[in-house]
Amino acid sequence: MENKRSSWGSNLGFLLAAIGSAVGLGNIWGFPFKMGKSGGFAFLIIYLLLAVFVGMIIMVSELAVGRKTKLSPIDAYQKISKKFKWIGWLATIAPFLIMSFYSVLGGYVMQYIALNLSELSFGGEQIAISGSAAFTAIRTQPFGAVVFTVFFMILCMVIVQGGVDSGIEKFNKVGMPALFVMLVIVIIRSLTLPNAVEGLKFMFVPGYAVAAGYVAEAPDVVSVLGLAGGQMFFSLSLAMGAILTYGSYLGKEENLVKNSVIIVAADTLIALLAGIAVIPASVSYGISQGLSPAEIAGGLGGPGLLFITLQDVFANMGKIGPLFGVIFYALVLIAAISSAISLIETVSAHWIDKDLQKGETDTRKRIVLIVSLLIMIPAALVAADGLGKSSFTPAALMGIQGNVPDVIGDWLDFMDTFSEYLMMPLGAMLMALMIGWELDPSIVLDEVGHGNSSKGFAKFYSLCVKFIVPVVMAFVLAGSLKGNCGGSATMWYIFAGIVLVGFWIFAAVGKKKAEE
Repeated sequence: MENKRSSWGSNLGFLLAAIGSAVGLGNIWGFPFKMGKSGGFAFLIIYLLLAVFVGMIIMVSELAVGRKTKLSPIDAYQKISKKFKWIGWLATIAPFLIMSFYSVLGGYVMQYIALNLSELSFGGEQIAISGSAAFTAIRTQPFGAVVFTVFFMILCMVIVQGGVDSGIEKFNKVGMPALFVMLVIVIIRSLTLPNAVEGLKFMFVPGYAVAAGYVAEAPDVVSVLGLAGGQMFFSLSLAMGAILTYGSYLGKEENLVKNSVIIVAADTLIALLAGIAVIPASVSYGISQGLSPAEIAGGLGGPGLLFITLQDVFANMGKIGPLFGVIFYALVLIAAISSAISLIETVSAHWIDKDLQKGETDTRKRIVLIVSLLIMIPAALVAADGLGKSSFTPAALMGIQGNVPDVIGDWLDFMDTFSEYLMMPLGAMLMALMIGWELDPSIVLDEVGHGNSSKGFAKFYSLCVKFIVPVVMAFVLAGSLKGNCGGSATMWYIFAGIVLVGFWIFAAVGKKKAEE
């Protein structure tokens, strides 16, 4: 089977694909806003520490398990673990749920490209529709949202059907350099706007967001830890099976530690660059409109930043606005596609591997088509819901009225909570417990050694995977559940602690090394 299984054409191709998987919508609207909201460099420092002591460890682990087994997440975990063989299902269901709303957001981006192209074709004298009006129109027209979601899914499906080297790798070899060039263009324009320096202060000057009135009060360390941890996992594509799947196509000669460092560093750099492209322009626009710091900050978070605030920024640029709108939303589309294709590949890989084991070598297109159609079922529900604009939200179906938790406010948050805020941190915690306590860190370190990694990495890795990663994941899990489901922080920390200790004991009792 190994001779027939897909593989990367080059390590550069793998790196660009892995970076593409990591770079997505979360980098563009999530990272910069959370950084400013959490005190600028305070957030950045915590994020970088988490990236080194947690993100790097999980990424190396996923790459090693993938390359060692040469299997999809479901089959890989079943092969190496007796107690945690079901973790692979978490790493397959999570990307399926993520794609159910990610594809809808990708469709929104395509509509905004069309909007700015139409303005550009008419000379760009003025934007006929504001960001708020455009977003409202999209959310209240379910048919159009579903149609563009289908367009986005077809585009991603065709790329994945092309295979690992001829489809995914080729797209990222063109897409990632193009994204970087377009990002630089938008940065130059953003930094030349009046009062752009205010946006840079919002991001990079410690305490400035609070002192200037953008944020009411500085968040506590635990809250910042939860924000940074959640952002790191979603941004780096960790614990959603994508990195493990991509690692399963790697050759034994590749240095897993070095590759992980490059991916984490590149993703963080692009997130910072996205912030420099987005935040100064948004703050500049807010100041020009006479908005208060609090009102400006209110437009910097969530989908509203991408689909309302920035569209208004382009509208305020005059004739050249639609051109920058097309460039910006094109780079966002590339980022969305590069992440989406990794998720579709992850969900499809299990069934592709099963057919390979049966000797069937030409079923990729059929399987990817079926997976894409299955994703479209919940995606159509999310698109038709319009982020809570419909009358069939989860809360409405449950008969709950009034103020409701975000998790049941609309179908996007419902899918997002179960995937990003529950399955992903739980999956990362369980993976660390599995490797550190049920098996042995050597199962990863031996595989890492094939790439001639430094032996000094072994002690650092063992310490992190046994102790630091599980504990940090418990905090991230508690913070994520509190933020999305409500309730007291103490309640969720107790819950996460019980989960951690319970699985820790489960992993440690009767510990056995993996059967080779």
